[in-house]
Order: sequence, then structure tokens, then C-alpha cells
Amino acid sequence: MFSPDYLAMNACPSGISQTHLVLIPSYNPGPKVYETVRSARAQWTPVWVVVDGSTDGSAEGLQAMAAHDDGLRVLVLPRNVGKGAAVLHGLDLAAAEGFTHVLTMDSDGQHPAYLIPDFMAASSARPADMVLGVPVFAADAPRLRVNGRKVSNWWANLETLWAGIGDSLFGFRVYPIAPLRRVMQGQRWMRRFDFDPEAVVRMCWLGVKPLNLPAVVRYFRADEGGVSHFNYLRDNLLLTWMHSRLFVGFLLRLPLLLARRLARSEKRGG
Repeated sequence: MFSPDYLAMNACPSGISQTHLVLIPSYNPGPKVYETVRSARAQWTPVWVVVDGSTDGSAEGLQAMAAHDDGLRVLVLPRNVGKGAAVLHGLDLAAAEGFTHVLTMDSDGQHPAYLIPDFMAASSARPADMVLGVPVFAADAPRLRVNGRKVSNWWANLETLWAGIGDSLFGFRVYPIAPLRRVMQGQRWMRRFDFDPEAVVRMCWLGVKPLNLPAVVRYFRADEGGVSHFNYLRDNLLLTWMHSRLFVGFLLRLPLLLARRLARSEKRGG
């Protein structure tokens, strides 16, 4: 069953969700950000953008958009603090205003805004779960990025004892706010590029189940307005350190994870 809030939202195109919002962290995204935000607003209300210390003028452009759109809110951080920290800033404000779930998506146009209603519907049907996008890549997607993520996915599934994470890195997903804030406030990590994979692992440890849905992803070339802040050496070192920490946490939690896995097997068998 969908929640009454979700049904009311979709019954009226101008409706405003009181529980689910779209949260877009943004750092020097290039011109694609305006198309991204317009596309998200065409699918959902409200949409919040957290400008993470951008220096490319996008903060001013987004604020100008918000001045003419009550469904768009722009939060500007004075300096770059990282994707995870920007998301946490939005989560804290969203929780204070009574929201229960956020759909996070990147600001560079790679994520499919047209799937926002489908992901929100899935979340409304299973509000205790996190809804994870599983990327569907086009043939021209960078092979290094496509194949490299398989390593992180393998580690994330090991660290959760194969709890069912379809993709650990894809940032198009819906989180229940309360457990995510609990996870993030409980330690100092997952504030930068490590946010997405560490969030799903720690949420699984907390008992939040993943629900996987396919989502088309696009990689834009520079001449198409694409902007990438991925640094192969820096970010892979960050992921290596992250998975080293998580593996230690996995070993400490192994009895609990084994007990959960056994309980799921007995439930399916019974």
C-alpha cells in the first residue's frame, strides 16, 4: 500500500509531499545543474539543493530559480565540506521540518529524474527500507568506472554478508532519514566521496533492508557539459581506507550478521 501522502501527491501535480523530498548535493556542477533541478522539480515537490561551497556561480543561478519557485529550496554552504557532509546538512534540516525520507541524486545530470516518482512510490510502500538505484550503463560509459565499481560492490556485499546491495556507489537512492542520521552522527566518516558506499553498508548493519531498482545512468563528455570531480588515485585510496575500516567492523558484527542471515533463511524455509 502506498502512503496517503504519496497518493495525494500524485493525485494532484501541484501537490506537496510532507514526508519525502528530493535532496541534491552540488559542488561546481557546471550548467547541467539547472537542467537537473528543472527535471527534478517537474517530477516532485519539494526539491532541495545543498550548494557545497561552489565557486562556479551556480549558487547564484539556483537561488534565482528558487526565487520564482516555491517548491525549490537552495541551501548554500560557505565552503566545500564534501558530499556526505552536504547531505547531512540537508538531513538535519529535513528532520527538523518533519520529513521522513530523502531521495538523493547528483546535480550533474547523470541520474534519471523521471524515475523519482517510481522510487518515491517504492519507498512509500516499504518505508523502513532504503531504495537503491542499480545503474544501467550505456555502451559508451567509461569502462574504467564501470568495471572499477565491481570491486567496491563485492566488498560492500561481503561486509554485509550479502544482505542484497545491488550497487554500493550509485547515488540515486531513497533513504529513511532517522536511521541515516543515526549512522552519520555516530561516527566522523562518510563525509566525502565515501558517503554512498559507507551509508549502505552501515544502514544494512543497522537492519535497514535494501530494495534495488534499475536506473539508467549517463556519462556526459566535456563538450556535452559534463563535469567530473572523480580523481582516480585520491578517491580509490579513500575507498580502500573505507573498506579497510568497514571490514574490521564487519568482523566485529559477524555473529549478529550470521544470526540475521540464519533467521532470514528459516523464514523463507518456514
